[in-house]
Parts: sequence; structure tokens; C-alpha cells
Amino acid sequence: MKSTLFKANITAAGKYLPKNILTNHDLEKLVETSDEWIQSRTGIRERRIVQNGEATAEMSTNAICDLMKKQNLNPEEIDTIIVATITPDMMFPSSAALIQKNINAINAWGYDLSAACSGFLFALESGAALIESKRSKKVIVVGADTMSSILNFQDRNTCILFGDGAGAVLLEPSEDYGIIDSELKIDGNGGEYLKMDAGGSLLPATHKTIENKLHYIAQDGKTVFKYAVKGMADISYEVANRNNLKAEDIALFIPHQANKRIIDATMERLGLNESQVMINIDKYANTTAATIPICIAEAAENNLLNKGDNVILSTFGAGFSWGATYLKWGMSAHA
Repeated sequence: MKSTLFKANITAAGKYLPKNILTNHDLEKLVETSDEWIQSRTGIRERRIVQNGEATAEMSTNAICDLMKKQNLNPEEIDTIIVATITPDMMFPSSAALIQKNINAINAWGYDLSAACSGFLFALESGAALIESKRSKKVIVVGADTMSSILNFQDRNTCILFGDGAGAVLLEPSEDYGIIDSELKIDGNGGEYLKMDAGGSLLPATHKTIENKLHYIAQDGKTVFKYAVKGMADISYEVANRNNLKAEDIALFIPHQANKRIIDATMERLGLNESQVMINIDKYANTTAATIPICIAEAAENNLLNKGDNVILSTFGAGFSWGATYLKWGMSAHA
């Protein structure tokens, strides 16, 4: 008897954004910048910032609770929790462990995955492998980052770009819907252009690392932009092309929300119009691993997709790391 080949299908999604809103006009009071400058170069108007005591595990928990409420999911049914983040509450225990306790997922195991802005797609691939191999039946994949915790609000080149947030999806097996194809890449030669120097085992915290502001994001913006434009556009086109998807076949393109100009370049390469592209960078800025799952949750909430629609996800981040995923939408409208 032939064994059934299952795809990993996204059956539910949830999100959480902190209540605190930091606008471009607020940033004008902190650094030499302007609302017009930020919007024209990035597409960002505002971003969300955590309240005191709020961090990645709590935001992730809230996003999963949103998902479980929509799906009427019992936490005891969850097999695995995979958390993509570069800003865990602490080095250990893992965010996955903290979240597992918070939601009382007593039958779940899990782990954290670090791939910066590409984290969610890398985690999604990992979760899909568990579903496809039948090792798990219900996998929660989270993308969450508290970027405000590693931002220098005196550095106008980086503090304008990021925000805090969390998104989560539920993966379940399906014969008809789910992840069809993906292409993921890293190139460590790009590591020097987007990084946080201190805080790891090479440069643990000292008075010197703190004085030299080495615990904040450091970025060579022009170089990252150049590689991101090419990387996201090329890999999105490659995945679409090898699956014989023309522009009119793609119902929705969900790109990582790093910069509106990068999104526009990728959209142009794929031959898409704006109605085919999910954009919320204006509201939330770059929430790193959270951008794509937040977009997925909002696409579901707004009924932008029907079952069987073709969706392309695409990202680029530190590492350098980048990738694209093609899926057939399989979420019911009520989810």
C-alpha cells in the first residue's frame, strides 16, 4: 500500500504587537532625522515598542494565544514549538521552553533558531520537515523579536528601522495544501555588514564592551541594501520560475518587511502589481523574524486569500541569510 505524502500546511496564524507606538515624529526628538526622510527611504511611519517587563517570550505567548483562540486549539495537542529569534529573553533556557510553560503545552518539545530576518523561513522549513516526516502532527512556528532591546537610539542609521512584534503559525499535515518548495541560503562573507559584536562567548559583557556600544546592532546600510535587493529578487524569481508560476498565477507575495524600496525591486522582478504584495512596514517597521508571520496573520484576518491560492514568501537578513518559499494557501476563512 502506497504511503500518503503529506505537505506541511499553515492552518492558523496569530500575531501580537505591543501597544506602545513610536512614530517618526517621536524619533525626530531623539536623533537628527525627519518623518519625510524616513518615509521616503524606508516606507516606515511608525513602529511598536515593548513596555517595561515585556519581551520576546511574552510577545510570542500572546501571538500563540491569538492563534489558539482563532483555531480553538488545545495546547495539549501541540507537538513542537520552534521559535525564530535573535532577541531571546535570555541565553537559556530557550524561548521555546518559556513559551511551552506559558501556554501549558505539556506534550510539546521545542527549540530556538537564530537566523535574524530569515529566521521565520528557516524555522518554517524545519517545522515542515517534521510534518512531512510524520514526526509531528501539530507544529507551532514563531517569529518574534524585541529589537528595541538591541537598538542604540542615538544611532539614526539603525534606530529608525526596527520595531518589536511576534507572529505565529500552526503547521499540520495536508494532502492538498501547504509548502510546495523552498530555497534557503547563507553566505558568511556578509557577516561583517550586519551584526552585534558583543554579548556572545567571544566578547561577553564587560565595562569596555558596554562603553564601546558593542551590544547594539551595527550595520553597513548601503552594502546590506545592495545585497538584499539582489538576493530577495533573485531567489523569489528562482522559486517562482522553477514552479512555472507567472506573475498572474501568484495571488499574494509576502516579503520580509525591511525596506519598501527592497520590496518594490522584488515586486518588479516578479512582474507583480501592488495589489499582489503584502505590505505593513509602514505600521510596524522591521520586526526581524516576526515580519512574515505577522503578514500571514493579517492576510488571514482580512480574507485576502482563498484555499489553493499560490503564495510566495521571501526574506533577506544578517548572515547574510536569505530565502523564498512557495506554498498553496490552505487556511480556512474562519482561521
